[in-house]
Amino acid sequence: MIPSETLLDRAAVELQPDTELRPPSMASRLMRDRKVVCAGGFILLLIVLALGAPWIAPKDPLAQNLLLATVPPAGLPGSEPGYLLGTDGLGRDVLSRVIYGTRVSLTVAFVAAGLACLIGSLLGLAAGFLGSAIDALISRLVDVWMAFPPVLLSILLVAILGTGLHSVITAIVVIDWTRFCRVVRTETMGQAQMDYVVAARAMGFSRSAILFREIFPNVVPVLIALLTLEMGIAVVVEAILSFVGLSVSSDTPTWGGMIAEGRQIVHEAWWVLAAPLAALFATVVAFNQVGDGLARSLDPVLRR
Repeated sequence: MIPSETLLDRAAVELQPDTELRPPSMASRLMRDRKVVCAGGFILLLIVLALGAPWIAPKDPLAQNLLLATVPPAGLPGSEPGYLLGTDGLGRDVLSRVIYGTRVSLTVAFVAAGLACLIGSLLGLAAGFLGSAIDALISRLVDVWMAFPPVLLSILLVAILGTGLHSVITAIVVIDWTRFCRVVRTETMGQAQMDYVVAARAMGFSRSAILFREIFPNVVPVLIALLTLEMGIAVVVEAILSFVGLSVSSDTPTWGGMIAEGRQIVHEAWWVLAAPLAALFATVVAFNQVGDGLARSLDPVLRR
């Protein structure tokens, strides 16, 4: 005969909720994805480099020394101590310039993408929830705006506004708000048909309460994934504008400007082109990987 205490213990175990059956949280799903973890760690490293550039960079990025022009990276014949990635045609330290270029790229990525997200989200919410004439007006505006080639439009806007970081950010915001508007509009229209919205209307909630307290929180996950992807696009656009000389002043190191300079001496100093190009490529891939990981974690169909 089984003791009563044993039966009670067994019953208590069976009545306990099975934690293994609970779906993992978004954070745990992201931590299991090695690509997302590596990409997120790389972005954090870039943020640290950007914030601590004056203390991390080994040299002054603007200091010229023609006697040390086109010195190859460490480990190659002719390299000099203290120049890990070599020097450019004016004897400036390539590593220091790449580190300082991180500040411009990340500033544009976070500020421009954030402002584009804010403007596009508000217009998308209005179009998807209010509908009728508001939706028709905003949708036609988005269609017309997206008909223009984005790169050419950004070059035109910066040429009109003048060079400078503020002009680059403005150009990216003016171009890329349409992506957020379309996605948020579609998500809002889908959420507006859900039962919880119908119930909120029946309970007498105001339009603003339904929109911002009920619908918007369910749109945020998709918005976060799109925002991360947009940061990578903003980095590329800034590099293109720097490449053609329409970004910040020439005294400020930028990856696009370094690529333009390295292209002219690529046959004699390939590292001047390779270093900023590798930094640009790795940054865009990192933002895309984080964005894809967020999309998979937030989408119930993709995470199956």
